Amino acid sequence: MALVSSTQMLRTAREQGYCVGAFNVHTMEMLQAVVEAACEANAPLILQTTVGTVRHLGPEYVAAIARVASEEARVPIALHLDHCHEEELIMRCIEAGYTSVMIDASMHPFAENVEMTRRVVELARERGVNVEAELGKVGGVEDDLVVDDADAALADPIECERFIELTGVNTLAPAIGTAHGIYKGEPRIDFARIEEIARRVSVPLVLHGGSGIPEEQVKRAVQLGMAKMNVATELRIAFSQAIKGVFDNNPQENDPRTYMKQAKQAVKEVALAKMEMCGCIGKANVR
Repeated sequence: MALVSSTQMLRTAREQGYCVGAFNVHTMEMLQAVVEAACEANAPLILQTTVGTVRHLGPEYVAAIARVASEEARVPIALHLDHCHEEELIMRCIEAGYTSVMIDASMHPFAENVEMTRRVVELARERGVNVEAELGKVGGVEDDLVVDDADAALADPIECERFIELTGVNTLAPAIGTAHGIYKGEPRIDFARIEEIARRVSVPLVLHGGSGIPEEQVKRAVQLGMAKMNVATELRIAFSQAIKGVFDNNPQENDPRTYMKQAKQAVKEVALAKMEMCGCIGKANVR
């Protein structure tokens, strides 16, 4: 089937109490791996690329590969641009065929965040493209986005409610204590804050920093209203470690088809585990 907007996919997930896995991919093999996992699990899927990956590969190449994968798959697939600060790049991705975009203006004051988000919502609405935004600041590192622990700030539930009213954004990523990258210790997720935000807003909520969060914490966050979970770092680690393992065992290996096969399988296994954690297995045909 063709690539779909994630809007209805995520609304259904929130209404029915499960979460859709959103996986950051950086190569064709990583993309193929998570698509294979979704087909095997009969799960809805969101493919994601960071701004760095878009600049590295080009949005047209990414969208073309995702489109072919989606047409051959039996499950609904959306293509999402993650953490973008630039309206021009967002529009280029939409033109290329992305069905979901994130305008991240969370580093700006509330009023400026509202204004930037509202402009993107207006541009995307006529194309049927989902728009995600962030309130507060999620800590950690993703591409060139670096937020120190001291600068990370949790989202205010009242501001979240006001933000949705003022922007009309489709999905919201509130900062609730998670971080990009691998956690140094146990994540300190503010579940009471998630519950309060979910009580005040009806749009699907997004859990950023999904790599390394313990299963019981993920499931609790989903029960409280999180409908999308982003996973990036764990996929990169699995992909890279699998390739290193091939060369450790055979330093003379020079066929990419050999080591990429191992890397794909490693990514697929991580994706399947995350889909199980999210509760989205078997939900591909849920409406």
